[in-house]
Amino acid sequence: MSLTFHWFLPTNGDSRHVVGGGHGTPATAFGRNRPPTVAYLSQIARAAEDLGFVGVLTPTGAWCEDAWLTTAMVSRHTERLKFLVAFRPGFVSPTLAAQMASTFQRQTGGRLLLNVVTGGESHEQRAYGDFLDKDARYRRTGEFLQIVRDLWEGKTVDLSGEHLQVEDARLARVPDPVPEVYFGGSSPIAGEIAARHVDVYLTWGEPPAQVAEKIAWVRGLAAKEGRTVRFGIRLHVITRDTAEQAWTEAHKLLDGFDPDTVKSVQAGLARSESEGQRRMLALHGGNREDLEIHPNLWAGIGLVRGGAGTALVGSHDEVAERIKEYHALGIDEFVLSGYPHLEEAYWFGEGVLPRLVAQGLWQHPFAPTSTPAAQVPFTS
Repeated sequence: MSLTFHWFLPTNGDSRHVVGGGHGTPATAFGRNRPPTVAYLSQIARAAEDLGFVGVLTPTGAWCEDAWLTTAMVSRHTERLKFLVAFRPGFVSPTLAAQMASTFQRQTGGRLLLNVVTGGESHEQRAYGDFLDKDARYRRTGEFLQIVRDLWEGKTVDLSGEHLQVEDARLARVPDPVPEVYFGGSSPIAGEIAARHVDVYLTWGEPPAQVAEKIAWVRGLAAKEGRTVRFGIRLHVITRDTAEQAWTEAHKLLDGFDPDTVKSVQAGLARSESEGQRRMLALHGGNREDLEIHPNLWAGIGLVRGGAGTALVGSHDEVAERIKEYHALGIDEFVLSGYPHLEEAYWFGEGVLPRLVAQGLWQHPFAPTSTPAAQVPFTS
């Protein structure tokens, strides 16, 4: 099975510095260096498509542009690239969300993937009018996904749940293909929802031993539900021709972290209710020292950015080896990013991917077939 790689659309802005934001913290000023215009994001998307990334993840929250609208516009400038659209199920009705996804599939030729984000910050959720506590939000996510999946199967749905109620709900046209559902969460109830409803469980880039524990945990829960789940990981990357060059880039980023900004961001993230965010913070403890927490795994990004806070740093060969290490644990999909996103896509795509090709671990998903379409004989 060929590994699957996705890139990231920085809808909170891009820069040669780390652009912070997420989990209740605002985007940093560096996000204004390259504003998230449709033109710039389309440039990144086209590069990702050419290099062989299957899809691009877009974030969700008050700190970035709306994912649905942005990806709909960027999709017009690409041909095959899929869009892993992050959305929060408590903000729209499940019937409307199912309809939106179905429309997106038809209008893009089946290029939608859904990243379900329950929301780990109550203060941010309340800004959107959502006053449920964290566990209740996860229970609502379960009801939401149950309704959406039934609608996608063409069923007429009647459900009176703890948080959601629909009556005689159905879609005039079901999506084809049905979008795959991606989902992450480290709390016990998050594991239960993943086991019952999702196709791909995503973890942030923790050291391999911790990732192995998560995989075993979710895999066991899914087995009890009679299901199997695929696994993906979310990481940043800094890959260069030599390890020295890569670490020089990492240290440049670290030198750009203003101490007051680090202090402010860490204080904001400390109030997060997200178990995954707590685990990210524990990797560095707010300290600039000893940030290489596993060979080639650097926790520096998390000093100024919420959410995914680790990066693979090293030569192309070293980064390829770390990818193989995670793959051996059961990770098949990698959702990657780097600053700036346009240039780093090329560093990874031209440096690491050819090495994985040579080892039989990856093949370009959009490579031409051995019989080009122009050479297929016409028959009536």
